[in-house]
Amino acid sequence: MMMAGFCEPHNGRSVTRRTFLGMSLASGAALLTGKSDPIFGADSLTTPKMAMNTTFKLGGDLTVNRLGFGAMRVTGKGIWGWPPDRANALEVLRHAIELDVDLIDTADAYGPDTSELLIAEALHPYPKGLVIATKGGLTRPGPGEWVPDCRPDYLKQAVEGSLKRLRLERIDLYQLHAVDPKVPIEESVGALKQMQDAGKIRHIGLSNVDPGEIAKARKIVPIVSVQNRYNIDDRESENVLEYCEKENLGFLPWFPIGGGGGLKPENPLNTAATAHEVSVYQIALAWLLARSPVMLPIPGTSSLAHLEENVAAAKLKLTPEEWKAIDSLAG
Repeated sequence: MMMAGFCEPHNGRSVTRRTFLGMSLASGAALLTGKSDPIFGADSLTTPKMAMNTTFKLGGDLTVNRLGFGAMRVTGKGIWGWPPDRANALEVLRHAIELDVDLIDTADAYGPDTSELLIAEALHPYPKGLVIATKGGLTRPGPGEWVPDCRPDYLKQAVEGSLKRLRLERIDLYQLHAVDPKVPIEESVGALKQMQDAGKIRHIGLSNVDPGEIAKARKIVPIVSVQNRYNIDDRESENVLEYCEKENLGFLPWFPIGGGGGLKPENPLNTAATAHEVSVYQIALAWLLARSPVMLPIPGTSSLAHLEENVAAAKLKLTPEEWKAIDSLAG
């Protein structure tokens, strides 16, 4: 899961997975075995937002399972360089596909370049229906450094680089990774529109934005998704999620597990985990999926066991009462 020791630029807090996992409950959930069953129980007037759809159409034409995979963690420590166990990273990527994950999110900044190269090495030629979403606009001068560069010429070069590393002729979803304070967002997305017009991008998304920035971007080019930090404990982007719901844009929450919500005794997250005999991680993902029909969590990991645990969360059926109790944990 996208937790250990790093989170993308944000003012919020982070908790390492090791700390969180050491205090969470053991997993006992079965793996995802199919696509046809509803993810959650019956709708309720007390929790009208509980989503029941198992898939989402990005841009109206790319159908994906709503729980994807974030490929940030397959890189080296600090999201820098190659992973210490390259064979394991490749196996994690391949196993995600075996578990019916059909949305993989990455970025040229992860490594940098490493995540995209590993995806191509593991999965090319890509199976039919796999959507690879990547991002550009954040540079990596060194480990732990993330510097925006959303100049039009740079973004065009970034798109070309991702195409080459991923061995693609067209990227299904290309996302502006951040808003560069030195460059108007209209100019940045204008460059992406030019690449889209040239047939090199299918759909365009945004990341780390507010509703006003989304509105500005949509005046230049259609936007199909937004990727912001969002989890049970941190809902600063609630207004962005609501905007996406209204406009039917996919919402990809990064850092989806969040902070220490599951650490307190008798916390509703722990209570639900005990009742379902699963980990608090899985409950947190199940809550996200229930929160909105446009929610597309992309938990990442470098562990095969954690990957299986994450994907299993798509089959959890929270009761309306459990969902409402967890929802009350908003920080």
